[in-house]
Amino acid sequence: MNIAKLYTAAIVAVALVATGCSIGLESGAAQDGVAGDPGSAALSASASGVFTANVMAPLRVTDWNGFRNQLSIAKSMGVDAVSVDVWWGDVEGAGDQIFDWSYYNTIFSEITNAGLDIVAIMSFHQAGGNVGDNYTSLLPAWIWNHYTAQGISADDLKYVSETGASSAEYIALWADDYVISEYIEFMNAFEAQFASYAADIDELNISGGSAGELRYPSYNAHDWGAYPNRGTLQAYGRLAVEDFQDAMVAKYGNLAGINAAWGSSLTSVSQIGPPSNTSHFFSSYDYQDIQYGRDFFDWYNQSLVDHGRRLIQAAIDAFDNQMSGIELGIKIPGIHWTMGDPNYPRLAELTAGLIRSSTNNWIPATGHGYASIVSAAAGWGRHVNLHFTCLEMGNDNWAPAYSRAQDLVFWVADAAAQQGVSIKGENALAGGVTNHTGWNNIENALTWSSYSGLTILRMEQVTWNAIGRSRYEQVIQNY
Repeated sequence: MNIAKLYTAAIVAVALVATGCSIGLESGAAQDGVAGDPGSAALSASASGVFTANVMAPLRVTDWNGFRNQLSIAKSMGVDAVSVDVWWGDVEGAGDQIFDWSYYNTIFSEITNAGLDIVAIMSFHQAGGNVGDNYTSLLPAWIWNHYTAQGISADDLKYVSETGASSAEYIALWADDYVISEYIEFMNAFEAQFASYAADIDELNISGGSAGELRYPSYNAHDWGAYPNRGTLQAYGRLAVEDFQDAMVAKYGNLAGINAAWGSSLTSVSQIGPPSNTSHFFSSYDYQDIQYGRDFFDWYNQSLVDHGRRLIQAAIDAFDNQMSGIELGIKIPGIHWTMGDPNYPRLAELTAGLIRSSTNNWIPATGHGYASIVSAAAGWGRHVNLHFTCLEMGNDNWAPAYSRAQDLVFWVADAAAQQGVSIKGENALAGGVTNHTGWNNIENALTWSSYSGLTILRMEQVTWNAIGRSRYEQVIQNY
């Protein structure tokens, strides 16, 4: 680190001490030289001179007087923008290309009248069923039968897990060839409707999966994959199985090549599929020790990366007129549990599709496993922000969670910095920003890593909560 960087870090450290914020390490962080180590991370956001301070609007505003009050407070705090979920199911629920923008006409007007900008989220996922959800918006009902003439059933459009359960929260990525055109139509309609707001929109964020995150619904309510267990694989639908078969034939040339690589004696490509006995697949370490397991997770992860890139390309294609100069964004989740499990580490990240079993997920060279998923946001001619959650969390590396959330926050930021990707942070749980410990962790990440912005879930946690308000004001002043 050069003298200029040391000087900047010293200024930040003094500011943090003055506000009572500790930059000390949480348990487990020091062993990897990650959290709190300025030599192992990119230049802090404060030193880069680029920082955005945003808040999330409610999933659906019902108390408009209260919302106006929150907007006024947020503006006085120095907040830049309010992120708003633009629910596909609400806007286009009546029928294909029948759009109702009335709610968004109102909320965008309220936000801009308060002197704040907008981050519009193209929310192609369901609202309801996830932690903190107090509103339900299902995907448009017509979409499930929209492709029957092409031989695509409603079940084909859903993620199907290892238990046989299906999820209607988001269209399965293996149906992208069909549904991407619907996403583009929706984004085209949004641009046409709100062209006059182009100067007030800071970012257009694209939903990549459940809860708007680029992931599989591996730990959602439709299945037993709840916190803090490993989650469930989501590749058992017809289109997923066929894609896996095609990918393996493409990799190895033919069935003979597959059998040679896997040490198998398959007699038909139709016998290729995701693990049939997942309990044994994981308990035996087949997921990492045999070529079939490594190939499966390479494909599972790459499918998600490709989906993210298709969505970004779709947004570039759609937002090509008045909104062509607006930054894009995509979000990946902070799946921090099972990371430190002494017997089966990092399985929850694997089942969610974020990392692979074929790489060394413990070294900086692979982004601690995140180089692949981060690459979805890399290399575009248009600016794409990557958003990452759980900045408020520390490490909790013991049973049952075996969480290394703080380490993960730094690992993902470093992976983004390595690829020149702009990364912005969020808190995972609303309650995490109503206490000083959560804010100390946030400021630690902002100071010693490459995060160039912060979005708070949700705005009431920093407008109507005393600790949240005072600490966010300090962050805005410092950065």
